Amino acid sequence: MIRLLVALTLLLTLLMAASLAFGDVPLTFRQLYSATTGTGDPDPQSVMIVLDLRLPRVLLALLVGAALATAGAITLAIMRNPLAEPGVLGINSGAAAAAMAVIVLVQDPPVALLQAAGFFGAAAMALAVYAFAWRSGTSSLRIILVGIGLSSLATAGTTFLSAFGDIGDVQRAMVWLAGSVYDASMVRVRLLALWLIVPLTLAFLAARELDLIRFGDSSAKSLGQPVDRVRGLMIVLVTVLSGAAVAVSGLIGFVGLVAPHIARRLVGASHVRILPVAALVGACLVVSADLVGRVILPPAQLPAGIVTGLVGAPFFAYLLWGRSRGHG
Repeated sequence: MIRLLVALTLLLTLLMAASLAFGDVPLTFRQLYSATTGTGDPDPQSVMIVLDLRLPRVLLALLVGAALATAGAITLAIMRNPLAEPGVLGINSGAAAAAMAVIVLVQDPPVALLQAAGFFGAAAMALAVYAFAWRSGTSSLRIILVGIGLSSLATAGTTFLSAFGDIGDVQRAMVWLAGSVYDASMVRVRLLALWLIVPLTLAFLAARELDLIRFGDSSAKSLGQPVDRVRGLMIVLVTVLSGAAVAVSGLIGFVGLVAPHIARRLVGASHVRILPVAALVGACLVVSADLVGRVILPPAQLPAGIVTGLVGAPFFAYLLWGRSRGHG
């Protein structure tokens, strides 16, 4: 386990170094080292590129990936469905609808308002899904079915706004919905890091509860777990983690689905091991997706959400194929 964590940390470090070095203006690793450490009379342009432009982007991608992957691992446990990810709680569709409403209805909205709308839209949708799924208790199946229904409703609202909104506003909304960390800043990085400290810590402390609920409601209750309360608290954690990530980066899909499955394959079913490995895998996925999006078609930049979609869609198909074979 320790070796795996060290290996993933080294991989993440290499990806971060590559992201700092490569781009429209490529830097040598000597220039990169000089710019980051301030030694050897660094070139002012290199310092500006690394510290003001690329470093905030890399750090934001790292935090977003870790948050989405942790939220995905929690969702897989409480839903007990290998195809579940935070989107089944309506988080993505709620954030998208709220952000689209702000962009289309508010003239030139500030970034802070857009982020707040995305977060509160995600939180409101998750609360609505949980409330409608409550029938003297909850079940993962009801939550998934209600989540699908309310997500479809929110998606219809997003489509309606895009159909009648100003074309310039709609284009800006589409860029945000595609998912990107292009407008990162150190202020945003610090705010997200501070926001994630408590929910990430609580997620790791809840590893045993996630192990119990994964066995099913009846088994967990027989072992003394208050299943409905635990599931509700875990949904709050998922909402806080995913909502914050979506608010700063838009919709970067499939990370919450792919990273937990990779972690489970690497370390088994214990969430004490899954959660840190999934967080590192998620960080690697988003950092590498942002890097690929920046260098694959220069000078154009593909949003990270498009790159993760290109990777995640085949993975999702593989999971579906595996389930159909298992039931066949």
